[in-house]
Amino acid sequence: MTAEGTAAPKPGAGAGAETGVGAGAGVAVGGRWVGALSLANLGVWIGWFGPLQLLLARQAEQLAPDHKAATLALVTGVGAAVSMVANPVFGALSDRTTAAVGRRIPWVIAGTVGGAAGLLVLAGAHRVATVIAGWCLVQLALNAAFAALTAAVPDQVPPRQRGLVGGWLGVSQVAGILAGTALATVAGGVAAGYAVCAVFSVLAAVPYVLMRRDSPLSPHARPDFRWGAFLRGFWIDPRRHPDFGWAWLTRFLMNLSYSISTMYLLYYLTDAVHYGDDADDGVLILTALNALTLLATVVIGGIRSDRSGRRKSYVIWSGLVISAATALLAVWQTWTGAVVASLVLGLGFGVYTAVDFALLTDVLPTAEDRGRDLGLINIANALPQVLAPVIAAPIVTHFGGYTALYALAGALAVAGSVLVRRIRSVP
Repeated sequence: MTAEGTAAPKPGAGAGAETGVGAGAGVAVGGRWVGALSLANLGVWIGWFGPLQLLLARQAEQLAPDHKAATLALVTGVGAAVSMVANPVFGALSDRTTAAVGRRIPWVIAGTVGGAAGLLVLAGAHRVATVIAGWCLVQLALNAAFAALTAAVPDQVPPRQRGLVGGWLGVSQVAGILAGTALATVAGGVAAGYAVCAVFSVLAAVPYVLMRRDSPLSPHARPDFRWGAFLRGFWIDPRRHPDFGWAWLTRFLMNLSYSISTMYLLYYLTDAVHYGDDADDGVLILTALNALTLLATVVIGGIRSDRSGRRKSYVIWSGLVISAATALLAVWQTWTGAVVASLVLGLGFGVYTAVDFALLTDVLPTAEDRGRDLGLINIANALPQVLAPVIAAPIVTHFGGYTALYALAGALAVAGSVLVRRIRSVP
């Protein structure tokens, strides 16, 4: 995080204020704004990963003990399908928002409050159908907030700082996964875990909202709304924008690898490692170790990428490190092996998280539709959550178990590393 500070632009001030292109995109951002943005992102990740790492798995185990894996796959799959649609739609709506405080902040407020409401629904759920409904609400609302927060980066951050900011957003992501797991573990039960995550998600967004640094859009500058044009905008032809298409595909492959690696971690410790009755604690320990090495590399990787002006080589090597971690999980199914794999996975994913985000902001097709376009990129985050349980459940049950599962995860990471070389406009 940089030390230099810049005043938040007043509504309507600066280049691009009338078009919504992003008034602050050429002005260096200061540490307070980056910190507030990262904290708001932390709240979103806690709202997601407290449930994903532990709470949903425990709830599935309580409500359907004989079908826990299938129940978890159903809940997370339906929720991720909602996420896949919600992110680009809310991103596109934020591109067109004309509120006085800016285009993005209203969606941050609505999204975090709605996400907290969904977590409270989950806290009181006693049927699988209610769990599905609550998790869909969480995904719908938190994706509105996440789409707005993500779009704020190309709105406000110049390209020379995007690796740095991507690094700090990576810190907030891994800290959110760790804190969400910790809160879910120590809260004193499933319902309490959901409630604590809900409160934290809302409070974490407050500093960012109060800073009021946003890109306003004048009502007369907003184009007329037509359903046909709005829906057609969600298809970006990879023949016209090949770098955007390759960036989407490589991110999808890397996130599918990571989702497969982490989504069944609780069951991996229970069924393959035979960790014992305290598998929740084992998940927390592995998540903390993963966070330790990720935090050691995520900001440094982003800064070095900014200074060198290169992105692709960092993404390639980080993907190969991730594949090495999944190979360890495939062949070394002991507690020691899981510890070493978690440390290696953090090293690779830390660099990847920071640098790939900066790379993505460099290949967006248009400045006016950043929220929509980043929402489409974020489908590459959500779709793996839909596919991972669909892929993982039959592999674990019928086609080779956890060895085959983590071998597949490694192959996907290698594919993502190789294909990033097809991006031409970014060094």
